[in-house]
Amino acid sequence: MALKHEPTAPYHSVQDALRVLETVARHGTGTTGTELARHTGLGPERLTALLRMLCREGYVERTGDGAYVTGEALSRTGSAHGRAEALRVRIQRALDRLRDSVGAAVYLSRYLDGEVRITQYADGPATPRVHEWVDFRCSAHATAIGKSLLAQLDHAGRRDHLARHRMARLTSHTITSRRTLLSRLEAQPPTAPVLDLQEYAVGTVCAAVPITAGAAAGCLALSLPAEDAHRLRRAADTLNRNAAPVLLSLAI
Repeated sequence: MALKHEPTAPYHSVQDALRVLETVARHGTGTTGTELARHTGLGPERLTALLRMLCREGYVERTGDGAYVTGEALSRTGSAHGRAEALRVRIQRALDRLRDSVGAAVYLSRYLDGEVRITQYADGPATPRVHEWVDFRCSAHATAIGKSLLAQLDHAGRRDHLARHRMARLTSHTITSRRTLLSRLEAQPPTAPVLDLQEYAVGTVCAAVPITAGAAAGCLALSLPAEDAHRLRRAADTLNRNAAPVLLSLAI
């Protein structure tokens, strides 16, 4: 099964961040912002934003004399002991921040072994997550998460998934025509958010944005009550702009 990955904005940010990290790691005793700019070719504004993000995530630390060195989070990533737990904690921290910035429950999902899987999420009293009244693995045709993941597969991969999962009508808005769904997935711009406007559950709207990480299709998603539907596209744009820390954790 092939993926139709096309670079997204977070992907470009992560590529630049990895260049910065590689340069910092090569200079074990520390390197300055000026040296980083020279070695990476990044402009001052771009470099400053990336360093701010890398310091916040713990991958880079700034010493008392203003030099940049590798941080504790990067050291833990390189250690076999506790790597999986350290990764889970880093991603959860990033998801919690995304939840607070978009004012909605946030989900990280991957397409693994031919199934839609929500691997982590961040919700709260004011941002409740969607009630999974129908297994998400069986309802990809009706959810923003599922449609985002399916859109990243090739045509054969999509047909295979839909052949294994019946397109049940969950609400009056659910697409149940395989031809219609496949046509919409084919036309879906790779960097645009996929929307679920009460297709999975009455009273809930969702949006998902793709993240390119490794061999598996992935996406970040958010859910809102239907009365907040006017915020959906803006929230999805915010989610997309701030997805780099999650993607970076998956890439390292």
